[in-house]
Amino acid sequence: KAAEKGVELILPVDFVCSSKFGEDGEIKEGDMETGVPAGFLGLDIGPKSIELNDAAIAKSKTIVWNGPMGVFEMGAFEAGTKRMMEKIVEVTEAGAISVIGGGDTATACKVYNTVDKVSHCST
Repeated sequence: KAAEKGVELILPVDFVCSSKFGEDGEIKEGDMETGVPAGFLGLDIGPKSIELNDAAIAKSKTIVWNGPMGVFEMGAFEAGTKRMMEKIVEVTEAGAISVIGGGDTATACKVYNTVDKVSHCST
């Protein structure tokens, strides 16, 4: 239905996975063809997904973001969330309107010290 209405929906196409919920597990990558490896957890988006998000954000005039891309509280799984925050700050500086949702996304805004670099951060 999104396509019928001219709405582009961007979903992850690759993933950073771990054998356990923590930074001390075995880390593997997965994608839409292979999926998340058996016995592993998908804990962040992968580099191709980050590129897709960057491209979408770059052409946006208004961004409403609610929900981190991964378990950003763990360094091994923060790349997707951190990069999304950096890109949103970049386009906000260029004139886009950015609204960061509450909860974990607002926490990410605080962690990355960007509360004053977006249009609005709901806390």
